[in-house]
Amino acid sequence: MTGSALLAKATRRLAEAGIPDPGRDARRLLAHVLKVPPGRLTLFLPDPVESEHALLFNAVIASRAAHVPVSHITGRRQFYGREFLVTPEVLDPRPETEILIEAALAGPFSRVLDLGTGSGCILLTLLCEREGATGIGTDLSEEALEVAFWNRNALRLEARAALARGSWFGALGEDDRERFDLIVSNPPYIALDEMDDLSPEVRDHEPRMALTDEGDGLTAYRMIAAGAPSHLLPGGRLMVEIGPSQGAAVADLFRSAGLQEVAVIIDLDGRDRVVVGRIAAV
Repeated sequence: MTGSALLAKATRRLAEAGIPDPGRDARRLLAHVLKVPPGRLTLFLPDPVESEHALLFNAVIASRAAHVPVSHITGRRQFYGREFLVTPEVLDPRPETEILIEAALAGPFSRVLDLGTGSGCILLTLLCEREGATGIGTDLSEEALEVAFWNRNALRLEARAALARGSWFGALGEDDRERFDLIVSNPPYIALDEMDDLSPEVRDHEPRMALTDEGDGLTAYRMIAAGAPSHLLPGGRLMVEIGPSQGAAVADLFRSAGLQEVAVIIDLDGRDRVVVGRIAAV
Protein backbone atom coordinates (compact mmCIF):
# COMPACT_ATOMS: atom_id res chain seq x y z
CA MET A 1 0.00 0.00 0.00
CA THR A 2 1.30 3.44 -0.85
CA GLY A 3 1.77 6.21 1.64
CA SER A 4 -1.13 8.09 0.10
CA ALA A 5 -3.48 5.13 0.55
CA LEU A 6 -2.38 4.61 4.15
CA LEU A 7 -2.80 8.29 4.87
CA ALA A 8 -6.31 8.40 3.41
CA LYS A 9 -7.38 5.35 5.40
CA ALA A 10 -5.91 6.76 8.63
CA THR A 11 -7.57 10.12 8.12
CA ARG A 12 -10.96 8.46 7.77
CA ARG A 13 -10.41 6.43 10.93
CA LEU A 14 -9.44 9.49 12.95
CA ALA A 15 -12.39 11.45 11.61
CA GLU A 16 -14.75 8.67 12.65
CA ALA A 17 -13.21 8.76 16.14
CA GLY A 18 -13.98 12.48 16.41
CA ILE A 19 -10.37 13.67 16.30
CA PRO A 20 -10.13 17.37 15.38
CA ASP A 21 -8.15 17.98 12.18
CA PRO A 22 -7.62 14.27 11.48
CA GLY A 23 -5.63 14.88 8.29
CA ARG A 24 -3.02 16.93 10.12
CA ASP A 25 -2.54 14.31 12.83
CA ALA A 26 -2.39 11.46 10.32
CA ARG A 27 0.34 13.25 8.37
CA ARG A 28 2.35 14.01 11.51
CA LEU A 29 2.17 10.40 12.62
CA LEU A 30 3.07 8.99 9.20
CA ALA A 31 6.08 11.30 9.04
CA HIS A 32 7.06 10.10 12.51
CA VAL A 33 6.80 6.43 11.54
CA LEU A 34 8.71 6.93 8.29
CA LYS A 35 11.27 9.14 10.05
CA VAL A 36 11.01 11.91 7.49
CA PRO A 37 10.55 15.65 8.08
CA PRO A 38 6.81 16.47 8.06
CA GLY A 39 7.39 19.13 5.43
CA ARG A 40 8.84 16.53 3.05
CA LEU A 41 6.25 13.81 3.59
CA THR A 42 4.52 14.55 0.27
CA LEU A 43 7.61 13.37 -1.60
CA PHE A 44 7.26 9.89 -0.06
CA LEU A 45 3.49 9.42 -0.41
CA PRO A 46 3.52 7.84 -3.92
CA ASP A 47 5.91 5.09 -2.79
CA PRO A 48 4.87 1.75 -1.28
CA VAL A 49 5.28 1.60 2.50
CA GLU A 50 7.15 -1.37 3.93
CA SER A 51 4.95 -3.79 5.86
CA GLU A 52 6.61 -3.19 9.23
CA HIS A 53 6.14 0.57 8.86
CA ALA A 54 2.51 0.07 7.83
CA LEU A 55 1.86 -2.08 10.89
CA LEU A 56 3.47 0.49 13.17
CA PHE A 57 1.52 3.31 11.55
CA ASN A 58 -1.77 1.45 12.04
CA ALA A 59 -0.86 0.94 15.70
CA VAL A 60 -0.13 4.61 16.34
CA ILE A 61 -3.31 5.62 14.50
CA ALA A 62 -5.24 3.29 16.81
CA SER A 63 -3.70 5.10 19.77
CA ARG A 64 -4.60 8.50 18.36
CA ALA A 65 -8.16 7.29 17.67
CA ALA A 66 -8.31 6.48 21.39
CA HIS A 67 -7.46 10.18 22.03
CA VAL A 68 -3.86 9.63 23.10
CA PRO A 69 -2.13 12.97 22.37
CA VAL A 70 0.16 13.05 19.34
CA SER A 71 3.04 14.22 21.53
CA HIS A 72 2.67 11.17 23.77
CA ILE A 73 2.88 8.93 20.72
CA THR A 74 5.89 10.65 19.19
CA GLY A 75 7.49 11.60 22.52
CA ARG A 76 8.25 15.10 21.26
CA ARG A 77 6.65 18.55 21.22
CA GLN A 78 7.78 21.79 19.60
CA PHE A 79 7.82 24.82 21.90
CA TYR A 80 9.22 28.25 21.06
CA GLY A 81 11.21 26.80 18.19
CA ARG A 82 12.78 23.93 20.12
CA GLU A 83 11.93 20.27 20.53
CA PHE A 84 11.18 18.92 23.99
CA LEU A 85 10.77 15.39 25.27
CA VAL A 86 7.18 14.86 26.45
CA THR A 87 5.76 11.92 28.43
CA PRO A 88 2.46 11.28 30.25
CA GLU A 89 4.21 12.50 33.42
CA VAL A 90 4.31 16.15 32.29
CA LEU A 91 1.98 18.71 30.80
CA ASP A 92 2.13 18.94 27.04
CA PRO A 93 3.76 22.35 26.26
CA ARG A 94 1.21 24.55 24.55
CA PRO A 95 1.46 27.58 22.27
CA GLU A 96 -0.44 29.68 24.83
CA THR A 97 2.46 29.34 27.26
CA GLU A 98 4.67 31.15 24.78
CA ILE A 99 2.83 34.32 25.90
CA LEU A 100 4.53 33.86 29.27
CA ILE A 101 7.90 33.48 27.54
CA GLU A 102 7.41 36.68 25.56
CA ALA A 103 6.39 38.59 28.69
CA ALA A 104 9.46 37.38 30.58
CA LEU A 105 11.81 38.25 27.74
CA ALA A 106 10.39 41.78 27.61
CA GLY A 107 12.39 42.66 30.73
CA PRO A 108 15.84 42.00 32.17
CA PHE A 109 16.67 38.95 34.29
CA SER A 110 19.71 36.93 35.20
CA ARG A 111 18.39 34.49 37.82
CA VAL A 112 15.11 32.62 37.29
CA LEU A 113 12.94 30.39 39.48
CA ASP A 114 10.40 28.19 37.69
CA LEU A 115 7.84 26.73 40.10
CA GLY A 116 6.28 23.47 38.92
CA THR A 117 8.67 23.14 36.00
CA GLY A 118 7.24 19.90 34.50
CA SER A 119 9.07 19.26 31.23
CA GLY A 120 11.25 22.29 31.96
CA CYS A 121 10.07 24.03 28.80
CA ILE A 122 9.59 27.45 30.43
CA LEU A 123 12.86 27.60 32.40
CA LEU A 124 14.98 26.05 29.65
CA THR A 125 13.53 28.25 26.93
CA LEU A 126 14.20 31.38 28.98
CA LEU A 127 17.80 30.32 29.58
CA CYS A 128 18.31 29.51 25.90
CA GLU A 129 16.96 32.91 24.94
CA ARG A 130 18.90 34.89 27.57
CA GLU A 131 22.58 34.07 27.35
CA GLY A 132 24.31 34.03 30.71
CA ALA A 133 21.13 33.68 32.79
CA THR A 134 20.84 30.83 35.28
CA GLY A 135 17.92 29.31 37.11
CA ILE A 136 16.23 26.64 39.17
CA GLY A 137 13.20 24.54 38.23
CA THR A 138 11.19 22.87 41.00
CA ASP A 139 8.57 20.15 40.86
CA LEU A 140 6.87 17.83 43.32
CA SER A 141 6.88 14.98 40.80
CA GLU A 142 10.08 12.96 40.57
CA GLU A 143 8.92 11.57 37.22
CA ALA A 144 8.43 15.09 35.83
CA LEU A 145 11.89 16.09 36.98
CA GLU A 146 13.37 13.15 35.10
CA VAL A 147 11.84 14.57 31.91
CA ALA A 148 13.17 18.03 32.77
CA PHE A 149 16.65 16.58 33.39
CA TRP A 150 16.59 14.96 29.93
CA ASN A 151 15.49 18.18 28.24
CA ARG A 152 18.06 20.23 30.15
CA ASN A 153 20.87 17.93 29.10
CA ALA A 154 19.67 17.75 25.50
CA LEU A 155 19.86 21.54 25.36
CA ARG A 156 23.29 21.49 27.05
CA LEU A 157 22.16 23.65 29.95
CA GLU A 158 23.57 21.51 32.77
CA ALA A 159 25.80 24.34 33.97
CA ARG A 160 23.03 26.94 34.00
CA ALA A 161 19.88 25.10 35.12
CA ALA A 162 19.43 23.31 38.45
CA LEU A 163 16.42 21.12 39.23
CA ALA A 164 15.00 20.47 42.69
CA ARG A 165 12.18 18.29 44.01
CA GLY A 166 9.60 19.71 46.39
CA SER A 167 6.45 21.75 46.76
CA TRP A 168 6.76 25.28 45.40
CA PHE A 169 9.31 27.36 47.36
CA GLY A 170 9.89 24.46 49.76
CA ALA A 171 11.95 22.73 47.07
CA LEU A 172 14.71 25.31 47.57
CA GLY A 173 15.68 23.69 50.87
CA GLU A 174 18.91 25.18 52.19
CA ASP A 175 18.72 27.79 49.43
CA ASP A 176 15.36 29.07 50.75
CA ARG A 177 16.79 32.53 51.32
CA GLU A 178 18.01 32.90 47.75
CA ARG A 179 16.32 35.65 45.77
CA PHE A 180 15.56 35.86 42.07
CA ASP A 181 14.89 38.69 39.66
CA LEU A 182 12.27 36.57 37.85
CA ILE A 183 9.84 33.94 39.18
CA VAL A 184 7.61 32.14 36.68
CA SER A 185 5.02 29.38 36.94
CA ASN A 186 2.34 27.55 35.01
CA PRO A 187 0.62 25.88 37.99
CA PRO A 188 -2.46 23.63 38.12
CA TYR A 189 -5.36 26.04 37.57
CA ILE A 190 -8.31 23.91 36.45
CA ALA A 191 -11.07 23.97 39.05
CA LEU A 192 -12.41 20.57 40.09
CA ASP A 193 -15.86 21.30 38.63
CA GLU A 194 -14.24 22.11 35.25
CA MET A 195 -12.36 18.82 34.85
CA ASP A 196 -15.20 17.01 33.09
CA ASP A 197 -15.23 19.71 30.40
CA LEU A 198 -11.65 19.06 29.32
CA SER A 199 -10.89 17.16 26.14
CA PRO A 200 -10.10 13.44 26.60
CA GLU A 201 -6.53 14.14 25.42
CA VAL A 202 -5.99 16.39 28.44
CA ARG A 203 -8.30 14.89 31.07
CA ASP A 204 -7.33 11.26 30.54
CA HIS A 205 -3.69 11.48 29.48
CA GLU A 206 -2.00 14.38 31.27
CA PRO A 207 -0.95 14.28 34.96
CA ARG A 208 -3.92 15.23 37.11
CA MET A 209 -1.78 16.95 39.76
CA ALA A 210 -0.50 19.33 37.06
CA LEU A 211 -4.03 20.14 35.92
CA THR A 212 -6.13 20.76 39.02
CA ASP A 213 -5.81 21.61 42.72
CA GLU A 214 -8.97 19.58 43.34
CA GLY A 215 -10.55 22.85 44.48
CA ASP A 216 -11.29 26.27 43.01
CA GLY A 217 -8.19 26.41 40.79
CA LEU A 218 -6.57 29.20 42.81
CA THR A 219 -4.71 27.26 45.52
CA ALA A 220 -1.32 27.42 43.81
CA TYR A 221 -1.66 31.14 43.11
CA ARG A 222 -2.34 31.84 46.78
CA MET A 223 0.85 30.02 47.79
CA ILE A 224 2.97 31.51 45.03
CA ALA A 225 1.79 35.08 45.63
CA ALA A 226 2.33 34.75 49.39
CA GLY A 227 5.86 33.37 49.03
CA ALA A 228 7.12 35.41 46.10
CA PRO A 229 7.96 38.71 47.89
CA SER A 230 10.51 37.02 50.15
CA HIS A 231 12.14 35.34 47.13
CA LEU A 232 12.30 38.31 44.76
CA LEU A 233 15.15 40.76 44.46
CA PRO A 234 14.18 44.45 44.62
CA GLY A 235 12.41 45.24 41.37
CA GLY A 236 12.06 41.55 40.55
CA ARG A 237 9.08 40.21 38.63
CA LEU A 238 6.55 37.45 39.24
CA MET A 239 4.52 36.10 36.32
CA VAL A 240 2.15 33.16 36.09
CA GLU A 241 0.01 31.56 33.43
CA ILE A 242 -3.71 31.49 34.29
CA GLY A 243 -7.01 30.15 33.07
CA PRO A 244 -9.11 32.57 30.99
CA SER A 245 -11.51 33.40 33.85
CA GLN A 246 -8.89 33.92 36.57
CA GLY A 247 -7.28 37.24 35.64
CA ALA A 248 -9.04 39.45 38.19
CA ALA A 249 -8.75 36.95 41.06
CA VAL A 250 -5.03 36.28 40.55
CA ALA A 251 -4.29 39.99 40.07
CA ASP A 252 -6.00 40.67 43.43
CA LEU A 253 -3.81 38.01 45.06
CA PHE A 254 -0.71 39.70 43.65
CA ARG A 255 -1.78 43.10 44.98
CA SER A 256 -2.66 41.69 48.39
CA ALA A 257 0.86 40.21 48.58
CA GLY A 258 2.33 43.69 48.04
CA LEU A 259 3.26 43.39 44.37
CA GLN A 260 3.11 46.50 42.23
CA GLU A 261 2.50 47.24 38.54
CA VAL A 262 0.14 44.25 38.40
CA ALA A 263 -1.23 43.60 34.93
CA VAL A 264 -3.12 40.91 33.02
CA ILE A 265 -1.77 39.96 29.57
CA ILE A 266 -4.14 38.51 26.99
CA ASP A 267 -3.34 35.79 24.44
CA LEU A 268 -3.87 35.86 20.67
CA ASP A 269 -7.52 34.86 21.16
CA GLY A 270 -8.16 37.82 23.44
CA ARG A 271 -8.35 35.72 26.62
CA ASP A 272 -6.59 36.50 29.90
CA ARG A 273 -3.44 34.35 29.88
CA VAL A 274 -0.68 35.77 32.12
CA VAL A 275 -0.62 37.88 35.29
CA VAL A 276 2.53 39.87 36.05
CA GLY A 277 3.62 41.90 39.06
CA ARG A 278 6.77 43.50 40.41
CA ILE A 279 8.23 43.83 43.89
CA ALA A 280 9.16 47.37 44.88
CA ALA A 281 12.68 48.48 44.01
CA VAL A 282 14.82 49.83 46.84
